[in-house]
Amino acid sequence: MPKTAANLSRRGFFVGAATAGAAAVGAAVAPSLRPDPAPQADARPAPERGGGYSVTDHVKRYYKSTLV
Repeated sequence: MPKTAANLSRRGFFVGAATAGAAAVGAAVAPSLRPDPAPQADARPAPERGGGYSVTDHVKRYYKSTLV
């Protein structure tokens, strides 16, 4: 193998290793940069006698998505 081809091969290896390392650091740091989720404004108190099922917009969207 000519000397220039070996140098190019090594350069490619080191560039790839550096890119993979930077991606790993970015993936490790990214979750800590996320802002805290906002508290839910429509939280309702728990029912006194149990049975907390209620038809909300979320439930209606789900049932609509199951229609064939």
